[in-house]
Amino acid sequence: MGEAFLWGAIGSSALLVGALVAYVATPSRKLIAIVMALGAGLLIGSVSFELIDEALKLEEVGRVGAYTLIGAMVFTAGNWYLDRRGGGSRKDASGSQGEGSPLAIVFGSILDGIPESFVLGLTVLQGGVSVGLLTGIVLSNLPEGMSSSSGLRIAGWRRGRVIAMWLAVMAVSGVSAAIGYQVLRDPARASSAAIAQGFAAGALLAMVADTLLPESYKVERVFTGSWVAVGFAISLMLSSV
Repeated sequence: MGEAFLWGAIGSSALLVGALVAYVATPSRKLIAIVMALGAGLLIGSVSFELIDEALKLEEVGRVGAYTLIGAMVFTAGNWYLDRRGGGSRKDASGSQGEGSPLAIVFGSILDGIPESFVLGLTVLQGGVSVGLLTGIVLSNLPEGMSSSSGLRIAGWRRGRVIAMWLAVMAVSGVSAAIGYQVLRDPARASSAAIAQGFAAGALLAMVADTLLPESYKVERVFTGSWVAVGFAISLMLSSV
């Protein structure tokens, strides 16, 4: 469990790195958009090769599909609620976060990190942490940290306050990874493992579609799909490592 916690925290540490970059330099929106799209493709690949594929070994296709839908619905409901509470612009790089609720922004960032960290914990028991998934998490978190923190800096947030927020996200991500590890720890709980994998897959897909792709498309427009495909291809190659 300790190893899973550590990997969860490492994956989300890219958020903190991105925040520090945003306060020291001014990363271009184009660079942020490209890395977001690559990260989205990698995460979609991880859902396919690390989660759904494994869940189908334990459960019927229809049930796995149902678990995936439930996971997506739960994430979407949480995201919808936080959007209404003022956390909808948490990834915007232009500073519109200043009009939202600081608490909602923090909880929104935590919500984004839970599915991917939970999935990371699931993979630790499958022979070690997934290289493809970890790469996808880093490539999605790094631009998220840069974009969100750039906007928060423009909105007047002090660097210490932003760093404290990302440290809280790292802690929750580590706990989420540890929980994911614990779910698969007992081989006799195959059904529970399939439910967790399908649920996490749906939540992760909803997170990618709701929070990564829209921000990337604002800048890259029609090229977004190609960058996502590149990320997916990289995930496919990494899955054989």
